[in-house]
Amino acid sequence: MSDDTIRLVTVGRILRRRRRLLTLLVVVGALVGYGASLLLPPRYTTSTSVLLPGAWEERELRTQAEVATSSVVIDRVASALHWTGVGTTELKERVTAKASDGNIIQISGTADTPERAQQLSDQVAEQFVAFAARIVGDNADPEAAARLETLRQTVARTGRRIAELADAAGTGRSVESVQTRTELEGLRTALQESIEKLGQADPTSNKAHMVVMGPAARPTGEAPPTRVQLVAAGALLFFLVTVIGHLTAARRSRRLRTEGEIAGALGTALLGSVDVPAERNAHRAEARGPRAWIRRLLGTDVRWDVPPPRTSGDEAGRRTRYRRVCARLRDRLPAARPLLVVVPDGDPIARRAAGELVAEADGDPALRTVDVSVAEPMVPDHDDASGALVVLSAGNWTAGELAGIAGACADAGHEVVGVVLAGTVRIRTKGSAGRPREAATPVLAVGADATGGPA
Repeated sequence: MSDDTIRLVTVGRILRRRRRLLTLLVVVGALVGYGASLLLPPRYTTSTSVLLPGAWEERELRTQAEVATSSVVIDRVASALHWTGVGTTELKERVTAKASDGNIIQISGTADTPERAQQLSDQVAEQFVAFAARIVGDNADPEAAARLETLRQTVARTGRRIAELADAAGTGRSVESVQTRTELEGLRTALQESIEKLGQADPTSNKAHMVVMGPAARPTGEAPPTRVQLVAAGALLFFLVTVIGHLTAARRSRRLRTEGEIAGALGTALLGSVDVPAERNAHRAEARGPRAWIRRLLGTDVRWDVPPPRTSGDEAGRRTRYRRVCARLRDRLPAARPLLVVVPDGDPIARRAAGELVAEADGDPALRTVDVSVAEPMVPDHDDASGALVVLSAGNWTAGELAGIAGACADAGHEVVGVVLAGTVRIRTKGSAGRPREAATPVLAVGADATGGPA
């Protein structure tokens, strides 16, 4: 197919002519999604947050998030929960942690019930905070802590001594007394600031004090994908695959659709195009058997890639097309000899057009209709025939199939004098076009004269 395959009108044609098949496949896709939901039990997810006081760099926050989901923490969680049949590996797959703005580690837990999801998130946060505090406490240097405590005591004693000296200086108003008291107050302030800085420098004073910001909320709905989402996804997936499959098949189709391609494949000239009134189920295959019944049930026996028939003007206009084809045939024929009208087997539109053409010619020129199998083309020999006229509809046959028909005509000694394309039209009103002529009954068939004798 040409670029028409990507137009919305083509998609609309698929939806109209393949609605039964699409409906069936959408139902099948929904059932597949429902089956997948049975294999995947419902999941519930909730989260809790842990605040990390102090100044933290981004890489440090990422490290803490990894610590929250580490095997050590998850082992502690598994020991605390004691869930039957749920090990450390499965719990680790159900827990996630990520760092967010504001020095917050968000811990999420997933379980098969809302209660378990809440317990899992709370327990991971609790074990993470306890493990982080233990790491900071274990990494502290005892000697450094002792020296820091001794320094604090020394600073405290010095502060008390400064106070004693300030009291001993008296309350005199002399310049020396005031200056001494001012200097002592300055030293006391400097010592107080030093104590505060020592407290801030203590590694166990800030970062070890992580805070869990409340318990996790109990989830009220399932975590995606839910059963409804899986059912909808299965139906949508099957629908899209079906539509895309039809478009891809049409794009890769090798059936000829244009007049020039068809005439070139047969190695002859186009004598004209004729129309036949569209009939109900005109494109339906005439096959029998269970497979044909299933195709008719699903609507796949109707060609979807054939454009809808255009509206016909009137009966007189259609008859004019047949008369013009007959006139061109008279100009091409060297003598008034019979001419074979070759119709590919399985082309009901072309068969009806051939019957109309035979009726319109009325013996001038003399036309005989023959159906030819496309799979094994065989044209009967006729000593009195002057050539062959191929009548077919566009979009049904490949170049190789038409070349096979042309070769069969050449093997039987018939020159292909031309090709006529047949199409369908809609009758505008019931009484405007009148009843078309009865299609002439084919007077020659392949199976009736396999030896080449007259029909």
